[in-house]
Amino acid sequence: MTATATPDTQYRGLVGRLPASLRPYALLGRFDRPIGWWLLFWPCAWGVWLAGGAGRWSLVLWLLLGSIAMRAAGCVYNDILDRDLDKQVARTAARPLASGAVSLKKAWAWLLLLCLVGLIVLLQLRWEAQVVALASILPVAAYPMMKRITWWPQAWLGLVFSWGALVGWVEVSGSNLAVLAALYAGAICWVIGYDTIYALQDREDDALVGVRSSARALGSKVKPGVASFYIAAVAFWALSLWLLRGDWLALLALLPAAGHLLWQVATLDPDDGDNALARFRSNRMAGFLVALACLVVGNAGL
Repeated sequence: MTATATPDTQYRGLVGRLPASLRPYALLGRFDRPIGWWLLFWPCAWGVWLAGGAGRWSLVLWLLLGSIAMRAAGCVYNDILDRDLDKQVARTAARPLASGAVSLKKAWAWLLLLCLVGLIVLLQLRWEAQVVALASILPVAAYPMMKRITWWPQAWLGLVFSWGALVGWVEVSGSNLAVLAALYAGAICWVIGYDTIYALQDREDDALVGVRSSARALGSKVKPGVASFYIAAVAFWALSLWLLRGDWLALLALLPAAGHLLWQVATLDPDDGDNALARFRSNRMAGFLVALACLVVGNAGL
């Protein structure tokens, strides 16, 4: 069978040029949607740079590779578990496993290969960071079940997608855990906010098949709900910078990121799927702006 792109794909570039036999595996790992690994990577960079690792560019690149591989592995694992459910949702029915473009056996093989890449990245870290990274396995494995048992799977995703901040920080520093805790809490709130926006695309289909999400839970209060999580995210990030530097000027570094999140909420149309998808994807820029703040404040004394 020929792999069909899902409606929110960015089906061009390298993925579009792949041979037909390889394309389904790229789609299964969501390589057609790079926003996912950017969102997984940015907290890694925050942890490294806020801990003072301005010159650790090889580390940042390893973490970027790990984010790409492990985000893809997570997507494959998610689709293995959700293959029957995906057939019932219009946006996901064309996914390679749900459509039959990739067999279950080959999906498991692809998952193992991606995990091997993740293992190579893991071996580049000191043992303390390796332990932190390995501790994410159980939360990652449990995530696909959250949409079946809680109205807030986005909160669990926040725990998982923010984990890179812990790894990056421990690899570089390992001290001043209060700063790290505030950074991590802010990342979790940010993830809940942007994934609630993403979930707006599926509200009708999710209601039909019984899938729960924060977008459904918030109902008509999605915009103030997302705004609340974004405000909490900025507040926790500000606390992290304050605990590190204790200087009001350091907080100015967060203004661009805060302004961007404000724009997202102000222009969000919960009833327009294209609008929601564009606001969700714009979080690549939000993550970059927070990364710049961490780089400036974390290395101000160098």
